[in-house]
Amino acid sequence: MAAFEYRAVADRREVGGVIQADTARMARQQLRERGLVPLAVEPVRGDRRSAGASGSPRMGRERALILRQMAALLRAGLPLEEVLSLASDQNGSRKITRPLAAIRARVLEGRPLSDAMGEQPALFPSMYTRSVAAAEQAGQLDAVVARLAEHAERRLALSRNLTVALVYPVLLALISLAVVWGLLAFVVPRVIRVFEYSDQPLPWVTQSLLAISGFLSAYGVWLLIGLGAAVAFAMVLLNRPRPRLVFDGLLLRLPLVGSLIRAQVAALFARTLAILIGSSVPAVEALQAASEVIGNRKARLDLGDAAGRVREGASISQALQPLEWLPPLTRRLIHGGEQAGELGDMLEHAAALQESDLADAGQVLLAVLQPVLILLVGLMVLYIVLAILLPIMNLSQLLS
Repeated sequence: MAAFEYRAVADRREVGGVIQADTARMARQQLRERGLVPLAVEPVRGDRRSAGASGSPRMGRERALILRQMAALLRAGLPLEEVLSLASDQNGSRKITRPLAAIRARVLEGRPLSDAMGEQPALFPSMYTRSVAAAEQAGQLDAVVARLAEHAERRLALSRNLTVALVYPVLLALISLAVVWGLLAFVVPRVIRVFEYSDQPLPWVTQSLLAISGFLSAYGVWLLIGLGAAVAFAMVLLNRPRPRLVFDGLLLRLPLVGSLIRAQVAALFARTLAILIGSSVPAVEALQAASEVIGNRKARLDLGDAAGRVREGASISQALQPLEWLPPLTRRLIHGGEQAGELGDMLEHAAALQESDLADAGQVLLAVLQPVLILLVGLMVLYIVLAILLPIMNLSQLLS
């Protein structure tokens, strides 16, 4: 049985979806039995584009939901094809329904679930397919899918924590700049205009404010255009491999934000490697798959080099030793796990510690940046107020 994507007419409006049938002709017959007039029926091929290191946030949420549903249904003892059918029916998004229907069609053809998932890399990156392949060989599909669901949920939580820690200060800074810009470009010129007709010399604070305000009034639009062009150029430049690699390396070395990024990368790597090692994936493949889920290009390259060292005969702890961004505690736990034969448990422990460090670092960042930004805005407002009040005070003294 195959999956077909259709477009049809029902009650003078066009509808679409996915239907299961042996042939396209039988799919059209099923649509007619439902009272639909088929316009187009095509085999579902899904999306073969790679999801990259992280994929979109929405795809991550859908992946976590699908895996959680599959784990619950498999644990209840339902057949795999029925599990996939229910997971597909419960999701209303065509971008998710199409690959799920394609996976179910491949499973009904007799293909392993891991092979079918491997044909949909946008929904299931390689670390998921390799874990499922090892689980199929060991007969532990329900347990591994449950662990993959937990991994996907923790990955979402990590991304959310990092986003909150970084976006809030940036948003506060942008709002503060917008307020100050509005004061300097529109409010200050109208207030200061009162002093243009007086013969008294203006204080240097007022003169400097007038100069800044005049510059923003005259060239503010061009300055915004220039900033927008610079941002667009930077985005285009960062899409190229070499500049992005250099930029990601600099991010890992930053003093405050870098600690957040290092903790997020280390936690994601340790959690992913724990899943793969626990699923009996070979060490070289596990390291390679773990590197593919990392968004930072420099960290991903380092992990790929570590996989090469393991392939040459080094242990995982020895291969990870040159990685400066990986916390020493994580390296020690990995080494201890190898010595004790409990690498998976030690990796889980290392991931939990890094997630805790990420939460603490995010709180420290917010605790430091929030008062600093408020202080800077307060100083800027004080500067504007002094520039306006000083001429008024001088004028009142002359009149008295």
